[in-house]
Amino acid sequence: MKKIQKVMIANRGEIALRIIRACKELDIVSVCLFSEVDIDGIWVKKADEAYPIMGNPIDAYLDYERIITLAKKAECDAVHPGYGFLSENADFAEACKREGIIFIGPSAEHIALFGDKIASKNAMKELGVPVLPGTDEPLSSAEEGERFSNEIGYPVIIKAAFGGGGRGMRIVHEASEFKKLFEEAQSESVKYFARDEVFIERYLENPRHIEIQILADSYGNVVHLGDRDCSIQRRHQKVVEIAPAPNLKDSTRRELYRVGTKAMFKLGYESAGTIEFLVDKDENFYFMEMNTRIQVEHPVTEIISGMDLVQRMIEIADGDKLKFLQEEIKFQGYAIEFRINAEDAQKDFAPQPGTITEYMSPGGPGVRLDTIAYKGYTIPAYYDSMIGKLIVFAIDWEGAVKKAERALCEYRIQGIPTNLTLHRQIVKDEDFRNAVFDTGYFDKKLSTFNLKGQDQLQKEEEKHQKLAALIASIKKNDVQVRH
Repeated sequence: MKKIQKVMIANRGEIALRIIRACKELDIVSVCLFSEVDIDGIWVKKADEAYPIMGNPIDAYLDYERIITLAKKAECDAVHPGYGFLSENADFAEACKREGIIFIGPSAEHIALFGDKIASKNAMKELGVPVLPGTDEPLSSAEEGERFSNEIGYPVIIKAAFGGGGRGMRIVHEASEFKKLFEEAQSESVKYFARDEVFIERYLENPRHIEIQILADSYGNVVHLGDRDCSIQRRHQKVVEIAPAPNLKDSTRRELYRVGTKAMFKLGYESAGTIEFLVDKDENFYFMEMNTRIQVEHPVTEIISGMDLVQRMIEIADGDKLKFLQEEIKFQGYAIEFRINAEDAQKDFAPQPGTITEYMSPGGPGVRLDTIAYKGYTIPAYYDSMIGKLIVFAIDWEGAVKKAERALCEYRIQGIPTNLTLHRQIVKDEDFRNAVFDTGYFDKKLSTFNLKGQDQLQKEEEKHQKLAALIASIKKNDVQVRH
């Protein structure tokens, strides 16, 4: 008999909704918590049970002691952390275990190991995974870092030792700018991770960002679910994700799979995880980091593999063995994910909370939409600006791009600025259509995109609505006159 009957979802937004849906298909009761500004969230309405946590809207999803107390009162067997917030907090995982609650994810030890970017890099190096030259310990001063950078040569990248998500990172091209950027990286690291430790690596100019999806159970079975290309980024934040990586040599792909699964087997890793690599123009690859959680971009992997990653995470946490061998996993076609953010391109993509006044979603064959958006929903100012993910699938790359172009044209959100116009520009770009991109894509392309169209489109739609309302009013009055 399965141990997990009821799951507390320690998160919000589209990932909370995603977990609710996975629980429903597994006949598991879903329980969510919510801050007072999230009371109208669609995931709150769809969960089997929902409980408020009053006070600071951010602390509601970060205070793990309160969350565990609530989980126990609600008689939950397990907690799923989603992504962000507490998803990679080893103390939270350990506290769940201590209180007899199953943490749906890897062990606290593995979360701690991969949360420490230096320790994880050293561990992977010992397992034979290629890594970039860099410091083996946190740096104590800018002067120490500058001496090391002079030795290995510029450019270098300064990274938060306990960070992730592109925060606490600065690229240094010459010694004269090192001290300033070092201090900026430290300051951002403190802001986001409450730690000021940073380290240095040799910086690869415009590599590709390729990641491998891993699933592992507690019986020593480890499989990969293919790869993803996450190279299209802005300020180290992913914007578009693709599975599998187009234009990657089969020999490189096979080697990435081999070293990734071998490393996770040797470490005894359990649950879902993503190993991220940088791949240079000659297709040499280097370990970057490991994410010990479900990824934002997991849907593209689900589509090409036919696998429900969230359900598999729950089953593994419940003690089940993987139900398939590596050779039984078949990959088909291409999937592309576009992160839909409430942000204003005219204001340097600043987040723009507000109320959605009109909403029309795309659909049709090969289109999936993971979103919390609906007409009348007010996006709060306290959280990440992502309101959903548009995912498309086709049997070949050209078909996937055409599918994306059609779906993005169908998608309409009014009342707030979004990055839909940016995505529409991307899918029309010749390099994207030819699958030629790396992490420098936006450096080369952003200035060529017409992002003013976003405001213009909204103005035209508002004008059309006013005209339609006027025509309706005239017709109404005309009918009254005729009577």
